[in-house]
Amino acid sequence: MTGLRTLYVRAHLFAIKSELFSGLVNVEELHLRGCQIQTIKDFAFTNLSQLRHMDLTWNKISAITTNTFFGLQNLESLIIENNPLRHFEASSFAHFPSLRVLHLEDLRFSNSEHSGMQVLNLSLIFGGFPHQLSDLTITSAVRPMTLVVADDSAPEVGLSLSLSGQNIVLWGCEKRFLKSVTKLQVTAEFFLCAPDNTVAISHFTSVVNLFFSQWYTSTIQDLSGLSRLVHLKRLELTYIDFYNQPGFNVMFNGLTQLESLSLYNCLVNSFDRVISVDMKSLKYLYLHISSETTVYKQFFEPLNSLRSVVLFEPRLLCNCENSWFISWAKQESQVGVFPLSKQHRTLQCLNGNRLQDLDRYGLAHCRPEEGFELFISTTGLLVIFIVAVLVYRLHSNTRGHYRYDVFVSHSGENESWVVERLLPSLEQRGPPFMHLCLSRKEFQLGKDIVENITDSLYRSCRTLCLVSRHYLQSNRCSLEMRLGTYRLQVEHRDVLILVFLEKIPSNLLSAHHRLARLVKTRTYIDWPQDPAQQEAFWDILWSKLVTEKVL
Repeated sequence: MTGLRTLYVRAHLFAIKSELFSGLVNVEELHLRGCQIQTIKDFAFTNLSQLRHMDLTWNKISAITTNTFFGLQNLESLIIENNPLRHFEASSFAHFPSLRVLHLEDLRFSNSEHSGMQVLNLSLIFGGFPHQLSDLTITSAVRPMTLVVADDSAPEVGLSLSLSGQNIVLWGCEKRFLKSVTKLQVTAEFFLCAPDNTVAISHFTSVVNLFFSQWYTSTIQDLSGLSRLVHLKRLELTYIDFYNQPGFNVMFNGLTQLESLSLYNCLVNSFDRVISVDMKSLKYLYLHISSETTVYKQFFEPLNSLRSVVLFEPRLLCNCENSWFISWAKQESQVGVFPLSKQHRTLQCLNGNRLQDLDRYGLAHCRPEEGFELFISTTGLLVIFIVAVLVYRLHSNTRGHYRYDVFVSHSGENESWVVERLLPSLEQRGPPFMHLCLSRKEFQLGKDIVENITDSLYRSCRTLCLVSRHYLQSNRCSLEMRLGTYRLQVEHRDVLILVFLEKIPSNLLSAHHRLARLVKTRTYIDWPQDPAQQEAFWDILWSKLVTEKVL
C-alpha cells in the first residue's frame, strides 16, 4: 500500500501502536475521527514520515507525551478537537518544524493547586514556537484557563489565534508571540494579563481582525485599550455591556483603518460623534443592540466611507433624536438599511412601556412629511429581500445536494449540551454518518448575520431547533426559526424539526406566535430528564433526521 496518500479510518481502535501504520510510508493525510482512541503509544507514528495532516477529533485522548508524535517532521496540520485533554509533557509538539495548524480542544486538567484552572505552558510544549505556525486554537469549554508564554520565540507575523474558556489569564503579555497575532478570536467572561490583571486584548498590537465575545458578566473589563490597536480593520464585539465601560467614549479613538464594525447583542446607551470621530475608513456597520438606545445624527457624520449599515431588531427610543434616521435612510442611497423585528417589518421604537413604529412617531411629533414614505420603502425593501433569498436558495437546491445533513439552531446557553451530547450522539452514530452545521463553526466572521443563517439553512437538508427558555429570549434564534419556517412553507416538505430541551409553560409559549402555531401543527420531541429514556430519544431523533439522507 505504498501508493496510498489519504487514509480515513472508521473503527474503534482504543489504542494506537507503531505496527498499526507499518507499510504506509507515503500517506499524507490521516483521518481518525471518532475512533474511540484512548491512548497513543510512544513512536506510534514513526513510519508516517510523509504525513502532512492528521485529524484526531472526537476521541478520548487524555495525555500527550514527548514522543507521541515523534517522527512527523513534515506534519503541517494537527487537529485534536473534542478530546478530554488532561496532560501534556514537555516538548509534546517540538517535533513539527513545518507545523502550520494546531487545534487543541478541550483542556480538562484536574489540578487542585489551581482551583480547577487549566494551566498550559505554550513555551514548554512547543520548545520554541514553529516558525510557520499560522492557526492556533485552544479551548477549555466552560472551564477557566491559564496560558503561559515563557520564551521570546514567535511565529512569523500572520498568526490566527482562537481562545475559548470561562475566563482566560495570559502570562507573558510582553513577549514577541503576541506581536505575531494578526487575527484574534476570544470567547471568555474576562481575558487578562498576569500578574497585573490588565486587559490582554490591548497587548496584541499587530492584530488586524478581532472577534471578542464576553457574555454579560458582573466582571468589568476596561476595553478602552482597543484604541491602541491601530492596525484593526475588522472588529466584532459580542455580549459587551457598554453601560459599565468607563472608557466607552474613547474606546474607538485612533482606529483610522477600521473598515468593519459589528456589535452583537451589546448594551449601549447611545451612539454619538465622539465614538465615531476617527472611523474615517469604516465601510460596514452592523448593530444588534439588546438595550434601548439613541442613535444621534452626528454619529454618522465622520463615516465618509460607509457603504452598508445593518440595524438588526433595533430597540430605539421614541424621540426626535432617533426620528432623523427615517429621512437619512431614505436619502443615503449608497447605504443599505435592513431593519428586522419579530412581528413587524418597520423600524420600532420604545415609547414608555409599549412599542410604536418610529416612522409613525416621527410623523406625529417630528417630521411628518417623511414618516409614511419610510414606512412604504422599508416594508417593500424587506419583503423583496426575503422573497429573493428564498427563491434563490430554493432554486439552488432543487437537485437535493446539501453540504450538511442538519443545521442546528440553539442558544449560546445550550452550547455545552450541543457539544457534549448532541454532536457525539448524531455524528458518531451510523452508518450513514451525519454532518452537522453549527453557527459557532460555520458562520463566517464579519459576514451579515442574515446571510450567514440563510447560507447554513440552505446548505443543510434539515433544520433542528433546540427550544429552551434561553432560545425564546434570543433574537438570533428567533430569526433562525423564522427563516426556517419560511423554507418549510416554500418547499412543502419536512425540513424543520423541533426538540424541547425543557418544559415551556403554555403562557410563555403563547407569547411566541410562530412557535405556538408550529407546536399545534407539527410533531415535536421532548428531551427526557430520565437518563433511562435518553437512549430511546437519540434513536428517535436519529431515525427522523437520517430518513432523507438514506433516500
